This record gives sequence, C-alpha cells and structure tokens, in this order.
Amino acid sequence: MQTRAMTGLALALVAALAGCGEKKTELGQGGSVVSGSAGPEGAKNAARELVRCDAPVATLALAENPNGYIMGSGYQLPASPVPLVKLLAQQSGCFRVVDRSAGLRGTVQEQDLKDAGVLRKNSTVQKGRGYEAQYTLTPSLTFSEQDAGRGLSGVIAMIPVLRDIAGLAGLVEQVKFKEAQTALLLSDNETTEQVAAATGAARSTDLGVGGLVFGKLGGAAGAGWSNTNEGKVIAAAFLDAHNQLVTQVRALQAKEMPPPVATARKAAGG
Repeated sequence: MQTRAMTGLALALVAALAGCGEKKTELGQGGSVVSGSAGPEGAKNAARELVRCDAPVATLALAENPNGYIMGSGYQLPASPVPLVKLLAQQSGCFRVVDRSAGLRGTVQEQDLKDAGVLRKNSTVQKGRGYEAQYTLTPSLTFSEQDAGRGLSGVIAMIPVLRDIAGLAGLVEQVKFKEAQTALLLSDNETTEQVAAATGAARSTDLGVGGLVFGKLGGAAGAGWSNTNEGKVIAAAFLDAHNQLVTQVRALQAKEMPPPVATARKAAGG
C-alpha cells in the first residue's frame, strides 16, 4: 500500500515537472495580463477579467507613491507603474482620468507660449478650462523573487524512484517563484478622506528555461511591462488590485462632473 502511494506521488511530481519550459502568470490565484486601449470608443481588447463600472463616478488623478516602489534594479522595469494603472482606470469606465504629470506640464507650456505671443491668435489653448481631479489614486508595489528549486530537490532526494531519474534534481533547481503585491489607495480631494483601498497579488511560476508568460500588454501604457516575466506579474497584480477596488467604487455616489469629451461621432450627430 505504501509502495503504491509512493508511486502515485512520484508520477504526480514527474507530470508536474513535465511542464518544464512553461511559464504562467496567476492573477491572485488565476492568470491574466493587462492589454488593449481606452478612449472615446471605450475599452478595446481589454483583459476579460477586467471589472468595470456602468458609468464614471468622478474625475481621477494618479499620484506617484511618495515612498517609491520596491523593485530590483536588475529587472529593467519601468520606474513607475502609474501609466499602467491609468490604463486600467480608464478602461474600467469608473473614472475620467485627468493628467497631473507630463500632460499637465504640456498644457501649462502651451498657455505660456500663447501669453508670450508665440501661438496663433485663435489658439484653442485657454486658461481656466482645465478639469479638476475629484479623487486621487496612489499605487503601491512590492516585488519579490524566490528560488524554490532547492526545496523541491530535497523532496526528490527523499523519494528513491525520483532520486534515480537522471538530471531531475538539477532540473527542479531551476524552479523560481516571482510574486508581486500591490495596493491602490483612493482619496477624496474635497475632504481628504481615504474612501477606498484595495490590495492585489499575482504569482509567476518559472518552471525552467524557455517560454514566455502568455499574453501581451498593449499601447504605450504597457511598454516595459510586457518585456519580462517580472513585469507581467506586476501588471497582473495591479489588475487584481483594480478589480478589488471597483467593488468599493461602485458604492460611491457619483460626483457632478465636467462636460464629456467631444468626439467626432457626437459632433456629426449634432
């Protein structure tokens, strides 16, 4: 009976290791990546797992975390996850996102150029037309990598039927777990109250050499997060955190918002 149980365990471990060379990303306990675009036509090619709102509740600005982001410098990841979270926020339809970084600096520059007489007289760039951010969203990120090969090698060494398989112990030493933990903090800019918070997590199991995490990150927001397994794990963790946040955002009373963005379709329809 004991021999049969050991044989069953051996077969299960061999079957698991037969997938070496594969990599997968798990969103929480499942897998997904951030993809697609957002704009006047709505969310396009967004992740199927993305949780959405029926209508936006407020305008939103994203702020860099003042404490920075815990990421290893050797992973060649983007310095900030804010562009990635901006894409998620706009795709979900829960917020209308306003820019408080490079886009805002560009607006101020154009207004200064108009005041200096550089721009054409009928320039559409005018002061006093910017939209306020009714909420601010601040992301937090912790990324870690853990080598699990040695622990598995110890288990295999204790099982004779597996110990005798040539190269098996060396193969499992390549196994690594990559984990990302994220948080999103939502504050009301009128009252300064933190009205919602959510955490997210993702794990990638690297079972050997070769292969890539499935899926692609689309658009400029995804640039840099799609090149490595580490980046895709972080993207999945933010998607997980965003989905957790949306359940809270749906309960918020919608604020009075500025007019919607003009589109060619609305203009043609009169």
